[in-house]
Amino acid sequence: MYEMYDYLVVGTGLSGAVVGRYLAEQKNAKVLMYEKRRHIAGNIYDYYDKNGIMVQKYGPHIFHTSIKRVEEYVKRWCPWNSFYLECSVYMNGKYTPSPFNFSTIDTFFSAKKAEMIKKHIALEYGSLDKATIVQMLNSTDAVVKEYAKFLYDNDYRLYTAKQWGISPDEIDISVLQRVPVLFSYKTGYFDDSFQAMPEGGFTKFVQKILKHPNITIKCGINAAEKLYIDKGKIYTEGHGAIPVVYTGPLDELFGYKYGKLPYRSLRFEWKTLGIDSYQKTPVVAYPQEPGYTRITEYKKLPPQQKKDKTTIALEYPLPVNDSEELEPYYPVPTDENKTQYLKYRRITDSLDNFYICGRLAEYKYYNMDQAIDRAFELCNMLENKKKLC
Repeated sequence: MYEMYDYLVVGTGLSGAVVGRYLAEQKNAKVLMYEKRRHIAGNIYDYYDKNGIMVQKYGPHIFHTSIKRVEEYVKRWCPWNSFYLECSVYMNGKYTPSPFNFSTIDTFFSAKKAEMIKKHIALEYGSLDKATIVQMLNSTDAVVKEYAKFLYDNDYRLYTAKQWGISPDEIDISVLQRVPVLFSYKTGYFDDSFQAMPEGGFTKFVQKILKHPNITIKCGINAAEKLYIDKGKIYTEGHGAIPVVYTGPLDELFGYKYGKLPYRSLRFEWKTLGIDSYQKTPVVAYPQEPGYTRITEYKKLPPQQKKDKTTIALEYPLPVNDSEELEPYYPVPTDENKTQYLKYRRITDSLDNFYICGRLAEYKYYNMDQAIDRAFELCNMLENKKKLC
């Protein structure tokens, strides 16, 4: 005898957690949640390693937002400690801040040339405090364009090729616009009004969102094996045609009917070192090194009081298609891939009890705050019972 539920939510990452809590709390619905992994919290899952250092299993995450309703929402669940991430890039044998700033110019050029570059930037951009590398490459100022090409050739082009496995010419322009070039000596990776880490870690944060008597979580369940389509509805094995909120990859769910959607995954090389500190900043990018893209020192993310030992992780991007064991992390945003994705969306649009949400299901690169805000949109849509477009 199966227990009766009002909704199925597939995935317990941020998107699934926010929607699941809304349904349980605001609609007083009985919510069943399937999680493919053996733990909740999706890619923000963290834990203490054998050295007592909190690490993030799927790569570094720092919460940052300028969306007020998202900030208010996350503060509901736990205290947050301010944390302003600083990153570096190692290229041409030297370290420089990321995003690139005026220190970058001073580091790689003579004093005379550096002053000339800064002067031309001021003439070109006036009071603007930053620009994208794309804007600078398209500058009509020869000096600005030359500097932009130096950054592009030594960092953006190489890093993009490693991270995404394709030429920067093929990638959606939004990827190259994610990290700007700063026109000052300002440091700090983000400029959002709220930048912080949850007290106790991200896993505990998600646990608190999901702690509700109307929510039942089942880990180790592959939803693709439990869902099937019949007469314009999606059915959950043992639970009938209850509404489904799905946050996983659509191609897997629909048996790769239109082929596998390209995703990028990561392989982590973990190392414990008998030293107090490995690198100056928590995250250092290595665009010119073969294989790996960056190294994260987790003792500094956020700062943890642990002497004489530190844990680092090297990240090696890989295509998911090369191995069934690799999990999808990032959709690869090209025009061709978006066209392929839309074929799967036509299936979902034909199902009147099926809703999608999140980075994998929507085949979009969302930051954490964007994932939460998108989940809010879905909650509003469920309230009004309209399809998400």
